[in-house]
Amino acid sequence: MRWQDREGSSNIEDRRGSSGGRVTRSTGILGMIALLVGAYYGVDLSGFVGNPLQQATVQNAPVQSSAQEQELARFSSVVLKETENVWSNYFAQRGARYQVPTMVLYRGATPTGCGTGNAEAGPFYCPADNKLYIDLSFYNTMKRELGAEGDAAFAYVLAHEVGHHVQTVLGTSQKVHQMQSRTNKTQANALSVRLELQADCYAGVWGHYVEKNGIFEAGDIEEAYNAAEAVGDDRLQQRAQGYTVPHSYTHGTSAQRKQWFQVGLRTGDINQCNTFQN
Repeated sequence: MRWQDREGSSNIEDRRGSSGGRVTRSTGILGMIALLVGAYYGVDLSGFVGNPLQQATVQNAPVQSSAQEQELARFSSVVLKETENVWSNYFAQRGARYQVPTMVLYRGATPTGCGTGNAEAGPFYCPADNKLYIDLSFYNTMKRELGAEGDAAFAYVLAHEVGHHVQTVLGTSQKVHQMQSRTNKTQANALSVRLELQADCYAGVWGHYVEKNGIFEAGDIEEAYNAAEAVGDDRLQQRAQGYTVPHSYTHGTSAQRKQWFQVGLRTGDINQCNTFQN
């Protein structure tokens, strides 16, 4: 991606030198993948975060980071800025104002409006405080453990989380969560899949405009497709336990995730992202 000379977002909260959160469990990669099966980039943080009433106070300290982490932080800032540009323009064209989210960079664990966020859950969005949370070491997890590498793959992850923010701004997430509270676990999982696939489609909408602006280079789209497929429930479950349990899917299959990302990328229109009717 051609991102090095582009403007970064000012809506970054850097907690990498902070203390306050705590890692509540420790797992290897297979254990982590098993966790991600249930809520991989999710709105629903239950099981990964602590009680929101028991959050610790964040104490800031100077950030010490490697050259790779510094570059990833800068890259994440640029990607966030590009999402701000795309979604602000999209909402403005429809007579509305886009409420931008904040991206929190942290290490290990951190307090959030949804409880104590744990890096083992992967990147996530908390609707209670309108913030995206990411431990930048996830980039290496994608590359080494999930087989998805490249800056466009990482950008897809960030754009997906911003997609959850867009759903919150539009009220979609709230409606789905209300529906989930009135149904059984299997049906609630099916609704979760629809919500996640829509966030993938919204990530594609972002990609549509980024591609038109000349930010994507040769091979970038393929990197993003690979990332979408790498985090399909079927692939994660097969890797973690050697078999799949379709009724437990919460994010969709590899094929579904790639398909809906493609829909957004091809059309650039959120009206084509109605995963609840398709």
